[in-house]
Amino acid sequence: METMQPAQKRRPMAEINVVPYIDVMLVLLIIFMVTAPMLVQSVPVDLPDVDSTPTEIDPDDSTIIISVNDRGLYFIERDEATPKAMTLADVTSYADKVHKATPATRVLIRGDEKVPYGRVVSLMGGLQAAGINNVGLITEAPDPQARP
Repeated sequence: METMQPAQKRRPMAEINVVPYIDVMLVLLIIFMVTAPMLVQSVPVDLPDVDSTPTEIDPDDSTIIISVNDRGLYFIERDEATPKAMTLADVTSYADKVHKATPATRVLIRGDEKVPYGRVVSLMGGLQAAGINNVGLITEAPDPQARP
């Protein structure tokens, strides 16, 4: 005859399943990675309208954007809420240090359409004197609706 064994008590499992939390974390990480580049602050500049082909900028590419506002002040656009005006010597010194650390660094200049041409040329000359030859100008495409 079979003997009945006493029923074994089941102990509750005290482990937490973390897989759903990891999934949520990865989704949030992707959302922040996509939205972070959109949150960059910049100096307000009225760019001149120029008909040219757009240049693709790789987000992983090391690029320095230098703005020259309508008063001729220089700004390096970083992730600052309010960028501070810099002298031409400070801007070229900063760009030179970054260029020496990463030789493939591109420098893009955003010049306001009201800024004297000489201010932008002085910046380009200072960058060239620092050994930076990969310099580009940022413009806006002309509005096709606007009359010439």
